Amino acid sequence: MIAIAVAIGEPVPGLPTLLLAALAGVCAVAGIVGLYSGLAVGRMGVVAPVTGLIAASLPVMVGFARAGIPGTEVLIGIGCALAAVVLVSRSHDPAGRRSGIEYALVAGIGLGLFNVAVGAFPEHAVAWPLVVIKGAALVALVAIVAIGRRPWRIPRPVLPALVAVALLDLAGNGLYVLATQAGRLDVAATLSSLYPVTTVVLAIVLLHERVSRGHLAGIIMAGLAIALIAGGSAAPVS
Repeated sequence: MIAIAVAIGEPVPGLPTLLLAALAGVCAVAGIVGLYSGLAVGRMGVVAPVTGLIAASLPVMVGFARAGIPGTEVLIGIGCALAAVVLVSRSHDPAGRRSGIEYALVAGIGLGLFNVAVGAFPEHAVAWPLVVIKGAALVALVAIVAIGRRPWRIPRPVLPALVAVALLDLAGNGLYVLATQAGRLDVAATLSSLYPVTTVVLAIVLLHERVSRGHLAGIIMAGLAIALIAGGSAAPVS
């Protein structure tokens, strides 16, 4: 991102934006660590949908406060998207495990605050804020590993996959920043929150996983949500 920022000649933003980006990086780490910890000790059918719902709802509420309530079509689309996140994230889990709801709350708030912070970046500030986001996230992760004395060595065969994941994650972050600058925060956050749908579809296509009724309903709801939000956003505002 430093190379891209220098290559495109993007000016370094002011201190408030850099501090906001640092906060976003820390929130992202809190969200991811909370989510993975919850999935490890709790029930996926509780942790995943609660995390997704909170992460999407926070920026939606902030977007409503900033730009007002959107049109009916977009509003219905946002509701369908939130329902889709819950449906595709739910799964059966053996009885007797704790819910992990406390981790889901931390994860959802962390990821939701990340979405809100990114949505506050000034226009055309993309590359340098992403540099700070990833730098702050790295510092936070190193602190977690050091304080918790967690293993940090990565098996060599996993490295290519990690590089691919890192590049995809960075691309997703960059496109989300651009989306928040091009339109409404609530719309951008809602559409980006549909990533569990992509995961389920890929699992069905590539891993040949069985499609449950809930997953199928979630996929249909996601398609309907995208169509409603896209149509409502493109409609002229009176």
